[in-house]
Amino acid sequence: MKKVAVLMGGTSSEREVSLSSGKNVYEALRSLNKYEVTAVDVKDDSLAGLPEGVDAVYIALHGGWGENGGVQAALNARKIPYTGPGVLASAIAMDKIKTKMVLGMKNVPTAEWGLANRDTASSPLPLPVVVKPPADGSSVGISKVSDAADWVKCRDAAFAAVSSKEADATILVEEFVPGREFTVAVVNGVAWPVIEIVAKGGWYGYEEKYNSDETKYPFFEGAEAEKMQKIAVDAYNAVGCRGVTRVDFRMSPMGRMYVLELNTSPGFTSHSLVPKSGMKTGLSFAEVCDVILSKADYDR
Repeated sequence: MKKVAVLMGGTSSEREVSLSSGKNVYEALRSLNKYEVTAVDVKDDSLAGLPEGVDAVYIALHGGWGENGGVQAALNARKIPYTGPGVLASAIAMDKIKTKMVLGMKNVPTAEWGLANRDTASSPLPLPVVVKPPADGSSVGISKVSDAADWVKCRDAAFAAVSSKEADATILVEEFVPGREFTVAVVNGVAWPVIEIVAKGGWYGYEEKYNSDETKYPFFEGAEAEKMQKIAVDAYNAVGCRGVTRVDFRMSPMGRMYVLELNTSPGFTSHSLVPKSGMKTGLSFAEVCDVILSKADYDR
C-alpha cells in the first residue's frame, strides 16, 4: 500500500467531527513518510473525489453513507481495500436496533429495550430510559428521560435526527443503566485497554464528548476490565467486524456489564478514545493509524 486516500467529511450530521478526525489521520499517516496520502472531502454519497490508482482507503467518515455499508459497497465494487468492517457488519452496527437483535441472538449482554414511533405517547419501558435515533452517532438526538413530562420533547428530539421521514419510522428506547460508562477498542480482533468515561453530571452527550475539558478518561484495569474486553470481542465477532471497532459499555453498581453499541468508524479527534487506548499500549497516534491501515481489506 503506497497510495492512500483518507475519506472525511461526508453528508451526515457528524460531518464536522469527521473533518476533524480525517485531518488528524491524514497528518498522522503523512508523518510516517511511508505513504503518498491524499485527503478527500466527501461532499455527496459517492466516490467522485477519489483519485485514480489508490491502493487503500482510510475511512474517517462518521455516520450515514460513510458508516452504514454504503461507501464500503462502493469500495468493494472497485476492489479497493479499506479500513474497518465490511458492508454487512457496518450496516448492522450502524443500526442500533439491528445491533440489539444480533447481540441478543449471540447472548451478548445488553440493556432492556423497546421501540417507539412518532405517536407513542409514553415510554414503552419504565423510566428512566434513554431514547436514541437508530442510526446516528456522536450522541446526536440522544436524551435521557427521567420524568414522564419530558417524554414527548425527548421523543421528538430523537425523531428530528432520524433521516427517514416515513410515518412508520421508529426510535430505540433503552433502559437507563445506572453506574459507570466504559469503552473498549477492538482492533484486528484484539481488545485494547479499557477506558472509563467520567463525565460531569454523569451524562456523556455531544458537549461532553467534543467540547468539554472536564470529561475524564481514566484507564480501567483488573479482572472486571478483562471480562469487559472479552465481552467486547464477543460483540465484535457477533456482528462480524474486522479492523477497528469501538464497543461502548455501561456497568451497573452490581458489576453487571451491558453493551450499548458498536462504532465501526470511531473518531480520531483530540478527544477520541481509540487513539488514547492505542497509545496506552505504547503506540504513537500515527502508529495507531498505521496499525488500523495495515489490515485494510474489502469484501471478496
